[in-house]
Amino acid sequence: MKKTFTRWSLRLAIIVLYLLHNDFWLWDRPTFMLGIPIGLLYHIGFCIVTSILMMVLVKYSWPHHLDSSGKEE
Repeated sequence: MKKTFTRWSLRLAIIVLYLLHNDFWLWDRPTFMLGIPIGLLYHIGFCIVTSILMMVLVKYSWPHHLDSSGKEE
């Protein structure tokens, strides 16, 4: 059950990030935060969240048979 929940929650996280990638709600705002346009700041945060999700995906979804060191050289 836990493995299935983890699998589905990771898939859901990928779909949510895919949908949030295009921030059409910030395109027309010339607002600056921390000296950076708000759209650029959004994408910086998006890249950080995506990187964290990629680390979680590698930890929990990486096929374990690829890590086994075989004697094939």
